[in-house]
Amino acid sequence: MPLRHLAPHDQHLFRQYGYGPTAEVPDPLVHHAVERHAAAAPHAVAAEHLGATITYGALDRRAAALAARLARAGVRPGDHVGLFVRRSIPMLVGLLGILRAGAAYVPQDIGLAPPAQLSHVVRTARTRVILTTGEHAHRVPLPDGHLLIALDEPQPYAPAPRAAVGPDDGCYVLFTSGTTGHPNGVRVTHRNVANILLTEPGGLGVRPGDRVAQLLNVAFDMAAWEILGCLTHGGTLVIRGKDIQAAARTADVLIATPTVLSGIDPAACPRVRTVAVAGEPCPRPLADRWARRAAFFNCCGPTETTIVNTMSRHDPAAPRLTIGRPTPNNTVYVLDTDRRPLPIGEAGEMWAGGDCVSAGYLASDRLNAERYAPDPFLGGGRRMFRTRDLGRWTPDGELEHLGRTDDQVKVRGFRVELDSVSSVLESAAGCARAVTLKRDARTLVSFVSPADVDPDAARHAVAAALPYYCVPDEVVPLAFLPETDRGKVDKPALLRMAEERAASRGGERAARQDEERAAVPVEEPAVVRGGEPAAVPVDARAALQAVAR
Repeated sequence: MPLRHLAPHDQHLFRQYGYGPTAEVPDPLVHHAVERHAAAAPHAVAAEHLGATITYGALDRRAAALAARLARAGVRPGDHVGLFVRRSIPMLVGLLGILRAGAAYVPQDIGLAPPAQLSHVVRTARTRVILTTGEHAHRVPLPDGHLLIALDEPQPYAPAPRAAVGPDDGCYVLFTSGTTGHPNGVRVTHRNVANILLTEPGGLGVRPGDRVAQLLNVAFDMAAWEILGCLTHGGTLVIRGKDIQAAARTADVLIATPTVLSGIDPAACPRVRTVAVAGEPCPRPLADRWARRAAFFNCCGPTETTIVNTMSRHDPAAPRLTIGRPTPNNTVYVLDTDRRPLPIGEAGEMWAGGDCVSAGYLASDRLNAERYAPDPFLGGGRRMFRTRDLGRWTPDGELEHLGRTDDQVKVRGFRVELDSVSSVLESAAGCARAVTLKRDARTLVSFVSPADVDPDAARHAVAAALPYYCVPDEVVPLAFLPETDRGKVDKPALLRMAEERAASRGGERAARQDEERAAVPVEEPAVVRGGEPAAVPVDARAALQAVAR
């Protein structure tokens, strides 16, 4: 019995806290839910983008025509089809057409992904067909034997054959950054996606007529939450152009990373009633600000556990900001390094189980063996996933996120949780966002925004709350923290900035030392009288220059 080492009380709480509620999923295939809304309300607006709109009926017809075209091209259930697009209405046609053909879509933002990455995706996902739009067709790397279809070219209508697809077939393949040096392709099934989007709270209460903003990169799993989370509930997807604020201002529901959300003014979004954030730790002040105006959900979960697998509706009066409890039909276990459950309240690594657990990585047996394992708690051939997130249960059954295992570093021999340092900084006066990095074996550096944050006050806030070895050696205020193309803080860019600052200071220090040496008279036997050297003050810099000449 995997729980026998725990006291009876902890065994009981392990199940009570770690097991999400059991819920029925009404549509095990996500595109069937969209088709159902198209049949019920064909004239309802499914999406709008830069003044253009498309109804559910028109979207359904165009997706069916594309599915028929894909079937004629030989696309079958189990295949992967590239969707290399920018945010647009044709993006939706392509996504739903691929699903209706029984295949899984493989999304990439054609405007942002470099050619080498697109080639890696094509090769690893073993696509044979790639969808794009005419203006971007020249950017698609097309190997021999591949077919390119332009989504903005009209397809003759033909009823698509009903593909024999089951809940455990692929819905999409997302490529995440990983430790291999190349993005890792994660296979996510219809069962995985339907389970989070078609149960609550993952459905976010979206109903027909609600407006859901589409802000994020299509290659990011939270974009699937925006797109499919809206269309499976009959809402209107508000696809942004360059202006994020413009899309947010007219939306009822926002799904974003904390970095993206921090750039949106709540006062300018009077319609917003529901907000969900994930992808990176959320600053408490940001959560409080939005939770005073809307239902605010703080969520957590890597791509491998299907968008998010824990959610918490935040109350500004709550003593702490948590990531909540497991979503329906899912589990979370806090385990030690031997994969044994820890007593309630002890910190450990979070493993995820249940219907959220994806089908694994493409072409990487090593990673699959390292990150996925048989689930001894659910049994029955189920698997669990190692999230590499650190957490612990609060006494009332909420999960506290304690950072990533790779964000837990040693500095001067002491273990430091970088996210904990950043969290304290975000509580300092005027600080909206903070990121802490380990620059070298002895040095922590923190970046904070906005630019008028007082660095000394920020360091004092950390010194008052955490041990001395957690205090950053430098706090750098910036107007904005740099972002990745997926709307998260770009830590590699900040680390490069930290290293450049250190190198610059090293050069300045060397120059100061030269100046100090130059100001001190040195003894040089410049003139000889009577066989004895005469001491003469010499400009050291001039002497060095003379030697160099």
